[in-house]
Amino acid sequence: MLKIDGHDDAIVGQACIWTNQSKEHVLVYSGEKIVEGLMQRDGMSWEEAIEYIEFNIEGAYMGPDTPVVMWEYVEE
Repeated sequence: MLKIDGHDDAIVGQACIWTNQSKEHVLVYSGEKIVEGLMQRDGMSWEEAIEYIEFNIEGAYMGPDTPVVMWEYVEE
């Protein structure tokens, strides 16, 4: 399983996904915990952290082992 560098503390588990007719296990990260880490460690604002995640993490495909970022679902 591939990892997102520098965010081990944001790992919340693993998921099984299907790709190319085979099952893969990928790491699942908490988006909120990644935001907290970027703000505390790197001094980013909330907006900067969200933009960083969207472009550099969620937007990076690294093959079938690409980790998943999970965001809390809030029903409005």
